[in-house]
Amino acid sequence: MIKTRSPLTQVSGFRAVGVACGLKESGNPDLTLVLSAQPCAAAAVFTANVFKAAPVLYDMALLERTGGRLQGVVINAGNANAVTGQQGLRDAEQMGRLAEMACNLPPDTVFVMSTGVIGQKMAMDKVESGIQAAGKAIKTEAGQQGCDAAQAIMTTDLVPKEAFMQTTIGGQVVSFGGMAKGSGMIHPNMATMLSVIVTDAVIEPEALNAALKRAVAPTFNCVTVDGDTSTNDTALILASGQAGHAPITTPDSAGFEAFTSALTQLCADLAKAIARDGEGATKLVEIRVCGAASEAEAEIAAKTVATSPLMKTAFFGNDPNWGRALAAIGRSGVQVDPAKVSLRLGEFWLVERGEPLDFDPAAASHWLENADEIELEANLGVGQAEATVWTCDLSYKYVEINAEYST
Repeated sequence: MIKTRSPLTQVSGFRAVGVACGLKESGNPDLTLVLSAQPCAAAAVFTANVFKAAPVLYDMALLERTGGRLQGVVINAGNANAVTGQQGLRDAEQMGRLAEMACNLPPDTVFVMSTGVIGQKMAMDKVESGIQAAGKAIKTEAGQQGCDAAQAIMTTDLVPKEAFMQTTIGGQVVSFGGMAKGSGMIHPNMATMLSVIVTDAVIEPEALNAALKRAVAPTFNCVTVDGDTSTNDTALILASGQAGHAPITTPDSAGFEAFTSALTQLCADLAKAIARDGEGATKLVEIRVCGAASEAEAEIAAKTVATSPLMKTAFFGNDPNWGRALAAIGRSGVQVDPAKVSLRLGEFWLVERGEPLDFDPAAASHWLENADEIELEANLGVGQAEATVWTCDLSYKYVEINAEYST
């Protein structure tokens, strides 16, 4: 198989590598190192789960200590280092220190992420050997390519999730590269499962933080697979400042809107890739709610439909059972006018102004069976606001994967 460069390493000044250190029984790559040639502005968003994993706690304090200045990130798969007590905190810090030493960096310059099973102690001997191997590999052509970086952060993911895009700011081309992992336990309340985004934009941490928060709201925060928010959710962005345009220092600076727009598009691409690769998924489903009283209510209604087991199993079974969608909206707690509601599944109009429409259920079922992307749109009939949420169907395979995950 011909390997191409990672989107991360297509951004000037960044290297990445994925190596195997034995945390995964499969022997596949399970440790990733991403490194910038120079210090970067950094920002991150984290899980809202009360049981925050040790790396999340470490990283939150790290950003506070450094004022949003970092140079790299080390990530392991196979162990979440979550609910592991004080030893887990020490292990998270040691991961950062080992990576800093392997890359000849000063202390407090490397971010730490972990993903995998909750409640198991880290095999730090394996982690240390992996970081040493990654530190050596990142200086070679492998580091310039970064081909295994996205694969090494996968757990139950079937495919790596990567994205690349460019925009123009102040007459200069600005590049963005990103990777993410996530397949199950997906219902973010901040960001996504794990994501690393790099850019060569010239932007200060204050503005970078504001842009990231704005970008994740309609993207990573609008993707759900199963309604479960992880203990480890983290999205990190590093900006090297090599693009050469005038600095973006605050959200009022010239270039901020262009930067945020490009970042949002990149995050949307990664978010949809996560939904598409939901555990056991056969279909990517886009739930669009319009005619809502507010964006917040539109999002609540869309997420209620997207997380409904009845709706998700109907998608899997190619059953255009639209009553399940309206039932979910009706229990969501948002404002809705039943006499004005409309509902559309792909090209099939199902309900208009609260009245059921004649449609061909067999044709709709056939369309569902042959579609790998599905759009369901509901108009609540009470306002002008709208929101879109991405999800997937719920299959037999999802139950099998999660019934056997830790054993």
